[in-house]
Amino acid sequence: MISSILLAAGESKRMKGDNKLTKEINGIPLIRHSIDNILSSSIDELIIVLGYQKEIIKNFIDENDKIKIVFNNQFKTGMASSIKSGIKNLSTKTEAFFICLGDMPMINKHIYNDLIKHVNNKEIIIPTYKKQQGNPILFSIKMKNEIMNIEGDVGAKEILKKNKDKILNLEINDQSIIKGFDTQDNFNSLY
Repeated sequence: MISSILLAAGESKRMKGDNKLTKEINGIPLIRHSIDNILSSSIDELIIVLGYQKEIIKNFIDENDKIKIVFNNQFKTGMASSIKSGIKNLSTKTEAFFICLGDMPMINKHIYNDLIKHVNNKEIIIPTYKKQQGNPILFSIKMKNEIMNIEGDVGAKEILKKNKDKILNLEINDQSIIKGFDTQDNFNSLY
């Protein structure tokens, strides 16, 4: 079973008051793009971790049997707490899981599926674009306990540094894996 943890708990501080997840791209809120792309891939479960403005974000999530919504009440402490909230809610059948960022709406189902095809090759599968590491990262369930020890707002970067021998860097010819939408300029560059 392949699970996906979608981090959607952040405060959008670089947006100067707007919640980036609610901003529209082609008339659709950013968070919906991220969710729809993940659900259209061959994942079996999607855990969406909410925090900041959780009720507003929740309104953009359609009901779906694959979706489980969890609330991280520690979201102000940084990304690590959201990752852990997602991991705690993984199915007991999960063999591997993605950590996905809610503000990367252009990653399509083919990218998720390409990573899933390599799930048995290494414990950590990282998409790269022109040798630059991107997202989402696919982790074997064997990495669960180590990831549960991360702290602060660093994501899984420390895990990657310590486990270079367990990583498969998979070249993906698509810059969406390195393109987040953190600032108004990111949205402006679309039009």
